[in-house]
Amino acid sequence: MRIDIITVLPELMASPFSGSIMKRAVDKGLVEVHFHNLRDYSSNNYKQVDDYQFGGGAGMVLMIEPIDKCISQLKEQRSYDEVIYMTPDGKCLDQSMANELSLKGNLIILCGHYKGVDQRVRDHFVTKEISIGDYVLSGGELGAAVLCDAVIRLIPGVLSNETSALTDSFQDDMLAPPIYTRPAEYKGWKVPDILLSGNTPKIEAWREQEALRNTEEKRPDLLDE
Repeated sequence: MRIDIITVLPELMASPFSGSIMKRAVDKGLVEVHFHNLRDYSSNNYKQVDDYQFGGGAGMVLMIEPIDKCISQLKEQRSYDEVIYMTPDGKCLDQSMANELSLKGNLIILCGHYKGVDQRVRDHFVTKEISIGDYVLSGGELGAAVLCDAVIRLIPGVLSNETSALTDSFQDDMLAPPIYTRPAEYKGWKVPDILLSGNTPKIEAWREQEALRNTEEKRPDLLDE
């Protein structure tokens, strides 16, 4: 997989990819991640990429020309499965969306900033609009990092145990059951006996029951859906 991230703050994007699972994926050659500074595509002597809104109103808007130049240049070099725009009014990221995107080959992620982007960008270039929640951030960079983490960890070979991702919350439309590790008893707080029994069928049945209980208590809306 190759991910090209278009941003006005490439320095902000470097840190999430410099450690842990995403760095491991890059080092293994399982994913390429490239950052593109939108200012490099500005025809303005001051590298301006934003301007005032037509019709008045507070907040600056990212202009269409530098975005067009960047995306067009990338598309001349390879084909892309999706051009994603990170925006608060996009479809909220969920596990099924992450699963779907993890099967793609090449992705472009455009990070909004200021008040957003010229609507013509959304009309003519963007194929998918994604939000990470019903709130507004200063820019789309942190949202892009969240999206990349959710997607990259699902690529085969990224996690040391590939079955781990299959038992995460939301993979089966339920929350995960409680989990424990050693010691089996700490300050009188004990691990459920069933998990120490070695009886795999009973352990799996317990986990299914606890996953259902956990979902009913914390996210009953998932069961309604």
